[in-house]
Amino acid sequence: MGDSVKRALITGITGQDGSYLAEFLLSKGYEVHGIIRRASTFNTQRIDHIYQDPHHPDARLFLHHGDLSSTEWILSLIYALAPEEVYHLAAQSHVRVSFDMPEYTGDITGLGTMRLLEAIRRSGCKTRFYQASSSEMFGSASPPQSETTAFQPRSPYAAAKVYAYWMTRIYREGYGLHAANGILFNHESPRRGETFLTRKITRGVASILAGKENTLYLGNLAARRDWGYAPEYVEAIWKIVQQDTADDYVLGTGVAHSVQEFVEEAFSYAGLDWKRHVKTAERYFRPLEVDVLIADRAKALEKLGWEPRITFRDLVAIMVDADVEAVGLPSRGRGEAILEEKIGAWNRWQNSVTRVAQAVQGQASQH
Repeated sequence: MGDSVKRALITGITGQDGSYLAEFLLSKGYEVHGIIRRASTFNTQRIDHIYQDPHHPDARLFLHHGDLSSTEWILSLIYALAPEEVYHLAAQSHVRVSFDMPEYTGDITGLGTMRLLEAIRRSGCKTRFYQASSSEMFGSASPPQSETTAFQPRSPYAAAKVYAYWMTRIYREGYGLHAANGILFNHESPRRGETFLTRKITRGVASILAGKENTLYLGNLAARRDWGYAPEYVEAIWKIVQQDTADDYVLGTGVAHSVQEFVEEAFSYAGLDWKRHVKTAERYFRPLEVDVLIADRAKALEKLGWEPRITFRDLVAIMVDADVEAVGLPSRGRGEAILEEKIGAWNRWQNSVTRVAQAVQGQASQH
């Protein structure tokens, strides 16, 4: 590996954002390292299509087993790799689950960030650090929310993210680390976890079309969110880290839609009447709801030149098409056409959707 090749470390590389970021960085010629948790089952489906045997002379993606609960292990890894860039995406990121597992959420989502920052500080490496902050930190603050909006968290997840946000700023301002926060509003894709709201909706649509289910149970249909397409946000994350001076940025579309609107668009796109299939269930409501999140993205536009291209309707079409194809049915095809028209070559339907679906089914190595 030549000296001119940048080395990046990604925590949460097997998640939605981590897998897209790995693809994006590889497309830019990076050597990419990822931290994955030891588990009794393989959980690398989202990156199987880009993984190479580490013994291969051209391998540029390497995985390291570990977790964020040990500062010493993290420090050893930072020493060994001396990465130019660290992208910290790992977290217990399911908001509803954080009410059931507040201690674990605080340990991994909050303290995990501090451990990484402390390891970078102690190593002396000139590493640039990115912290994946969340719009959930704004909670009940009035929209639109910007970089100067006061946080009013309304979940253990959001509170842990607020801690991580401030630790990032403290290490930047107190120790001079190049440490930046990206405050991302809801960003979705066919790789979103199956228990997350948007994916639950689009999988529900596909299951109903396939005759496997007839009813989809959801929580609060009135909540309004600013939804965008995850691969576009990954491009912005990279831009944040490339800035000469580390800073904090809000990333979003600036447009909000209700959960019901997402449901209506997904079912309508598939030719279904949502009112015949969707019911609400108390178990899916949060103890504390966040009513409206809308990004004020002016700073990202001005400083990064970043502007999302995928619209709300585009996003829904992409996700419905992907889940319909995943159950073996032909999709309407609009999702693939949208990616061809609006997104760079690194994020095409074949590599971004089809091959990942095949990996989930254990077929990726055959294609």
